[in-house]
Amino acid sequence: MDTVRRFSSFLCVLLLLSGCTYNTMQQKEEAVFQAWSDVEASLQRRADLIPNLVETVKGYAQHERETLDAVVNARTKATAVQVSDKDLANPALMQQLQESQGELSTALSRLMVVVEAYPDLKANQNFLDLQHQLEGTENRINVARQRYNEAVQSFNAIIRGFPGRLINEHLLHLERKEYFKASAQVHETPAVTF
Repeated sequence: MDTVRRFSSFLCVLLLLSGCTYNTMQQKEEAVFQAWSDVEASLQRRADLIPNLVETVKGYAQHERETLDAVVNARTKATAVQVSDKDLANPALMQQLQESQGELSTALSRLMVVVEAYPDLKANQNFLDLQHQLEGTENRINVARQRYNEAVQSFNAIIRGFPGRLINEHLLHLERKEYFKASAQVHETPAVTF
C-alpha cells in the first residue's frame, strides 16, 4: 500500500512538472516568434528609409551613381528574402537572410563614407534627419537581433534540457531555432574610391 502511494505521488509530481515544462516551452517558442517579428519590423523600417536617403543623396552626388545603385540593389536583395516563423529552424534560409542584410549594411556604410565628401549634403536638414533615422534604425535592428538571439537561446535550452527534451520528443516535436549571426561582410571595411 505504501509503495502504491509513493508511486502515485511520484506520478503526480511528474505530471505537474511535465505540464509546467510543456507550457514553458510553448511560451518560450512564442517569445522567439515575437522577437523575430521585432527583427522583421526593424529591417522593414530600414528598407523603407533607404529610398528617401538615396533620393536625397542623388540630388547632391550625381556622379556617385555606382554607390547609390549598390545601395538600391542591396535593398532589393534584402527585401526579397522572406523568413517566416516556420523558417526560423532553417539554417540555409537564415544564412541567406543574414548575407543579404549584411550586403545592405555594407552598401549603406559605403554610402555614408561617400557622404563625407559632400559638406553641403551633410549640412542639409533633410539628409541629417534621414541619417539620424537610419542610425536609430540600425540601433533598433541591433537590439532586436540581440533580443531574438536571447529568446532563441532560452528556447533551445529548454527543449534540449531535462525534462523538456523528453516532453518535446514525445509531445511537441519543436525544432531548434537558428541564431541571427553576423555575415562575413560586416568584417570587411567598406572600400570607397574617389
